[in-house]
Amino acid sequence: MEKEQKIKLVRILFTVAALIALHFVHVTGTLRLILYIAVYLVIGYDILWEAIEGIREKELFDEDFLMAVATIGAFALAIYEKTGSYNEAIAVMLFFQIGEFFEDYAVDRSRDNIAGLMDIRPDYANVEENGKLSRVSPDTVPIGTVIVVQPGEKIPIDGVVTGGTSTLNTAALTGESLPRSVEAGDAVVSGSVNQTGLLKIRTTKAFGESTVSQILELVEDAAERKSKSEAFITRFARFYTPIVCISALLLAVLPPVIRMTLLHTAPRWHEWIYRALTFLVISCPCALVVSIPLTFFAGIGGASRAGILIKGSNFMETLSKTKTVVFDKTGTLTKGVFEVDDIHHSEMEHERLLEYAALAESASSHPISASLQRAYGKEIDRTRVTEIHEDSGRGVTAKVDGVPVAAGNEKLMESLGVSYISCRSAGTIIHVAINGEYQGHIVVSDVIKPQSAEAMTELRRAGVTKTVMLTGDSWKVAERVAQTLKLNEAHAGLLPEQKVEQVERLLQQQQGKGTLTFVGDGVNDAPVLTRADLGIAMGAMGSDAAIEAADVVLMDDNPTKVAKAIRIARKCLRIVYQNIAFAIAVKLACLILGALGFANMWLAVFADVGVMVLAVLNAIRALRVKNL
Repeated sequence: MEKEQKIKLVRILFTVAALIALHFVHVTGTLRLILYIAVYLVIGYDILWEAIEGIREKELFDEDFLMAVATIGAFALAIYEKTGSYNEAIAVMLFFQIGEFFEDYAVDRSRDNIAGLMDIRPDYANVEENGKLSRVSPDTVPIGTVIVVQPGEKIPIDGVVTGGTSTLNTAALTGESLPRSVEAGDAVVSGSVNQTGLLKIRTTKAFGESTVSQILELVEDAAERKSKSEAFITRFARFYTPIVCISALLLAVLPPVIRMTLLHTAPRWHEWIYRALTFLVISCPCALVVSIPLTFFAGIGGASRAGILIKGSNFMETLSKTKTVVFDKTGTLTKGVFEVDDIHHSEMEHERLLEYAALAESASSHPISASLQRAYGKEIDRTRVTEIHEDSGRGVTAKVDGVPVAAGNEKLMESLGVSYISCRSAGTIIHVAINGEYQGHIVVSDVIKPQSAEAMTELRRAGVTKTVMLTGDSWKVAERVAQTLKLNEAHAGLLPEQKVEQVERLLQQQQGKGTLTFVGDGVNDAPVLTRADLGIAMGAMGSDAAIEAADVVLMDDNPTKVAKAIRIARKCLRIVYQNIAFAIAVKLACLILGALGFANMWLAVFADVGVMVLAVLNAIRALRVKNL
């Protein structure tokens, strides 16, 4: 809990204890007034200060100003009547602060340190000097310098490979599900992780202009541009407060003036000031300032129990208006793990072909090799495998039971002089040759989550009109996923900045037609998550940066929860609007009675506390989300 939240909680608890103590302690006169004013200042000093600041900045009509006027008016009424009952003013301020406390607790999940949580920024670059490697700061490396990147290290600066072959994990940058093979002459970008071989890279950009730096800037810039849903209470108070305050002032002044000037009777100032102060007490929007934050808080709590973390009430309102949902592919609509999808053009038994391929690949830690071994499904007996040679970027050759086996891509087959059959399927194609003869190929692909199709159906039922997929993968892979899930649009081969551009385009199309929500899980998704109207991250598989950048986190990575989150938000907003209509209707009726002199403090208390209790009971319904 933040320090300010702790202080506010202490103030709330102190005020409750003080009111109870003052109820039982018999104190009268000036001393009683001083004690109650002291308690009032403890619970309300910050609201009073904000009201004063609003007056200075000529922004009078917000909830702070209204709370200040209403509570000071309640004090003045008690002093005028000489009743010594100052509980009303303090209780009103107390209820307001409790509502603020719950609201702040839900909203104050700061994302100020998004960039600091990203682990893609390299800490050093290896520069070879006199046959030795020395670590230097990346921002000191000039363009054209040859740097060395060892297996397991991040590429610190964009450049071109001048020596070595390897595979790169670029998922943090592009979201691409497959490791990328590189060799001399290939361009590489900073932030990629070198997986298998040592690389020498000639830098083509300064560190500040490299891909990793641009991503961090995108996050920061996008966070600044992101639209914020303004708190409803503030919007409501901008209309409600001036009307109430002006009405109270007119009620206190006009009738006495009319009586003096037109009717030539006694003005009876005390009677009309009393009515105006009662009018202000009745007008205090306690039902709204407590029940509305509580409704959002209950909705957030109910969503949390359903495995959906919504970081604030403003995001709940934005979520409820969602009409377009944009998905990243890998880890969001797909599992983010590789599985053997099919075997083509093989006259050999499929199980036998998998056995040869899995044994040949048994010494490799490559994700594709792991998928072959999982598909084989039996314990690997490495004593059967000899003369293993991994040709980085191509595949593996080995002898299994003394028989030569080659498993890899088309380049490997060409280097061995083996005729192969090309495959049009989406995914990674592993060609297999046994004893120099082609035996078919294995299709390995990132598997679509079993809940993804249901998620699209549920979104349409929830009123979402457009579903879009953005991915760094190839178009062939993207097309397969988009067609399977019946998405409205799909865009492939995108870098992080291109994903942001696509979201910008969709936002332009979306204007005035609801909000746009983006769903992703990787570091590369952070800029898009912050640029969309609302960002949803997959919590179980998602990176820390994506989770911090997002406004909503799905804790079990189930895409059907996106539709559930929208339904929860819409239920929450329905309850909010119900409370608003009920509270305003009762308030208006009581205000009219108060202006006509038929309302006393009992009616004022009902209009204030009674309506609040009923609104709070209605707000608690937002906790029930099980059957949504």
